[in-house]
Amino acid sequence: MQPIAYTRGQALADLLEQRILVLDGAMGTMVQRFKLTEADYRGMTSAAGEGGGRFRDHGKDLKNNADLLVLSRPDVIRDIHEGYLAAGADIIETNTFGANALAQEDYGLAPLAREMNVAAARIAREAADKFSRPDKPRFVAGALGPTPRTASISPDVNDPGARNVDFEQLRAAYYEQVDGLVEGGVDLLLVETIFDTLNAKAALFAIDEYFEASGERLPIIISGTVTDASGRILSGQTVTAFWYSVRHAQPLAVGLNCALGAALMRPYIQELAKVAPDTFISCYPNAGLPNPMSETGFDETPDVTSRLLREFAAEGLVNIVGGCCGTTPEHIAAIRQEVEPLPARSRQKQFFYGEAA
Repeated sequence: MQPIAYTRGQALADLLEQRILVLDGAMGTMVQRFKLTEADYRGMTSAAGEGGGRFRDHGKDLKNNADLLVLSRPDVIRDIHEGYLAAGADIIETNTFGANALAQEDYGLAPLAREMNVAAARIAREAADKFSRPDKPRFVAGALGPTPRTASISPDVNDPGARNVDFEQLRAAYYEQVDGLVEGGVDLLLVETIFDTLNAKAALFAIDEYFEASGERLPIIISGTVTDASGRILSGQTVTAFWYSVRHAQPLAVGLNCALGAALMRPYIQELAKVAPDTFISCYPNAGLPNPMSETGFDETPDVTSRLLREFAAEGLVNIVGGCCGTTPEHIAAIRQEVEPLPARSRQKQFFYGEAA
């Protein structure tokens, strides 16, 4: 099988053969540091910039809709991106984890989903370009979260067959999101925090559909989340089963994020690295377990998280490392320092659909 010809992000694959790349950290954790009010989310403060007050009369509460900040407080999102880039991140994620029509329905903003993605991608693109150098390019990953719905699990304990979303609704929402992200200038697409493989399949279907229609083809990273010590994602698959369910998409990298800190994630990253030797491996854990006494609400300090990820790298388990919930630029700077001297994990030649070696 011929290598995929990317129209953007081609340099990523080449760099991953040479060194470990660093992804940014948590967006929500950093947004919380700004202590924003309802007025900020509505764009009613002087910092809102152009279009200030746009959501002044919106009929639903908007506080904590972090995806909306790309329209109502773009300065906040820009500041967070630049903080992670200054800390040494090679890849930053767009602020679009919940910027899809299904998630935005809760706020009455579903019609703005595409606009959010375009705006978020442009903000991240500008930040990445500001920090890029010929010897250290920076990349923008278009983040596609799992949506607040699940196609595999009933929301009603009394009716196992009930569903609050179907494959077509998911596909349509993801297609719209991908369309906006690519227009805004992302280099790759990141399908992340996958708790339901069927949701992920809808995202991958929409991505492939967009690639076919547009002629664009970007690298894809697929990242699942192991929800507890069972070693399974929420819809029931082991890490190995999850990989074989999404391998057809030929992602640039596959990995795990969220739910667990690095200490608890180790056996599942080891499993994934073993069953996917022909694909790069990503890992961006939470900053440990919940701890209300800490500044970030999690118990792993930058020193702890970075040391653990260094161990992963030294074992030859990972190619991309970063942080999820609770992590900050301090975590990313420490991770950068720890993994930078270590060699990249080697990747075998890719074989698909029974090809002979």
